[in-house]
Amino acid sequence: MKCPFCSFAESKVIDSRPTDEGERIRRRRECLSCGKRFTTYEIIESMPLVVVKKDKSREVFDRAKLVSGFLRACEKRPVSLEDIERAVDSIENHFQNRLEKEVTSSAIGELAMEKLRALDEVAYVRFASVYRQFGDIQTFMEEVAKLLKKD
Repeated sequence: MKCPFCSFAESKVIDSRPTDEGERIRRRRECLSCGKRFTTYEIIESMPLVVVKKDKSREVFDRAKLVSGFLRACEKRPVSLEDIERAVDSIENHFQNRLEKEVTSSAIGELAMEKLRALDEVAYVRFASVYRQFGDIQTFMEEVAKLLKKD
């Protein structure tokens, strides 16, 4: 860390403590050249996740959209809000941890279907029917048949 007084490139940390509910770290430093003290703050730099949609347009990942989709699929089903939040957290963390700046909407949709299938099969079929745009009852029945085969 460059000293603001003498521009020397090295300093030592005297004290560190979290601020802003753990979002930042305040550090008291001492310049190794002139001995003067100064304060620095560290913050986590988060990179927004960009979703590439089917029409190739791009938008910032919106967690609320995913939660909303899960809520619609799980309506009148025995799935708690905590379970939905946990599933959405898992999806969001999965893509954030990949360290890629862009993710396709289809990758998010497929992972969402996996999570819903584990939560509730009816919710899974509801979500799949919208996500995969079932055009007729035959396509719907094929998806249900796949579901029954895997069990």
